[in-house]
Amino acid sequence: MRDFAVSDDPAVQAQLDRLGALSLPSGRLGLDTVRALLDRVGNPQDDLPPVFHVAGTNGKGSTCAYLRAMLEAQGLKVHAATKPHLVRYNERIRLAGRLISDELLAELLKEVLDCGEDLAPSFFEVTTVATFLAFHREPADVCVIETGLGGRLDATNVLKTAASCGISTLGIDHEAFLLTPEDGVPADPLARIAFEKASIAKAGVPLVTQVYPDHATASVLETAQKLGASVVMRGRDWDSRADGSIHYRDAKGELQLPLPALLGAHQADNAALAVAMLRHQSVVEVSPAAMGKGIVDARWPARLQRLGHGPLTDLAGARTVWLDGGHNPDAGEAIARHLSAQKPVHIVMGMLANKDPGALLRPLGSHALSLSIVPAPGHDAHRPEDFAPFSALPVQSFGDVPAAIAALPPQGDVLIVGSLYLAGEVLRLNHEVPD
Repeated sequence: MRDFAVSDDPAVQAQLDRLGALSLPSGRLGLDTVRALLDRVGNPQDDLPPVFHVAGTNGKGSTCAYLRAMLEAQGLKVHAATKPHLVRYNERIRLAGRLISDELLAELLKEVLDCGEDLAPSFFEVTTVATFLAFHREPADVCVIETGLGGRLDATNVLKTAASCGISTLGIDHEAFLLTPEDGVPADPLARIAFEKASIAKAGVPLVTQVYPDHATASVLETAQKLGASVVMRGRDWDSRADGSIHYRDAKGELQLPLPALLGAHQADNAALAVAMLRHQSVVEVSPAAMGKGIVDARWPARLQRLGHGPLTDLAGARTVWLDGGHNPDAGEAIARHLSAQKPVHIVMGMLANKDPGALLRPLGSHALSLSIVPAPGHDAHRPEDFAPFSALPVQSFGDVPAAIAALPPQGDVLIVGSLYLAGEVLRLNHEVPD
């Protein structure tokens, strides 16, 4: 598996070119290669500040954003590893509150690529090792680390311990990797996903969960038990509801916290999961006041983001332009819930060819004034005709997002959706580069 990354810095781009040439050898899944690579650079993952490790299908990135903001509101220096990047590769590695510099990024990537060339590592394995090196060498108080694909076989799962681990919402995604039949794992798709995500559990470390269907919950509990982790379940050990504010409760008491600035009802659930992860660990102290400030301060681009003034929104005139990188059914449902309180929108969509075209159009179709299909930059994408069976509207095709927006009728707001790669291109075009 490869990813798409470019840089304006020649030294960084030279290493990104090497990184982009890597691929995951067919049939090779596991942690042996990343462990061998880490061993060559001194096993930095074994000497990090306390870690908060988060997996899930949807919401894990937002949960990490809330964790980082809460910990920083407490006055702590926080390293954060999130994925994918939207505009710049640097977004994947945040050191003590700031994106990694081009100079340090180029040095670390070169160091890892040079020492592991004969191992044929993947893009994500090199990225993870470079991240752990940066976190090891730069001082900080705590680390927030998001998994990528799955959890069990994700390169970040070499971590031996953590302050707490968390699992956000569960759904079907990355089917080609996570639903491949394998001995000793659940056959049911959602139970299999639950098993993969719960496999980030660590002995003696609390694993904090949301509410899942019974068969998925059973898979989480069984997996955690095998790994020696205690499970902190929403609905049993903690709970939360949102009604003008977040009403959170657990055995330690009740908290009333502000609603997030991030849009969407699901964001209150993501924030509550971050609160529960902090409340059920004893490594760092975070006050309720810091939790509340972090919930309000947290930002996570391309998740129901209202675009600001820029070249792209200028094309839309007075209309609001919404951006979301969602691409699976759960994301579609979350966006649809937000749109239910809004006027119908013109949908501009670009989706990778390995995703389900109906995943978004089934929940979003009733909110659409029109449907325009654009490419997903740098990746194989669905053709316009792939969307036709899921839309009662004519499907229009355009070469890029500016052309699609320029061709829209004057009435109605705009929703750009379908891929985080498309979202990154939109942010770049509108000069809203995450920092």
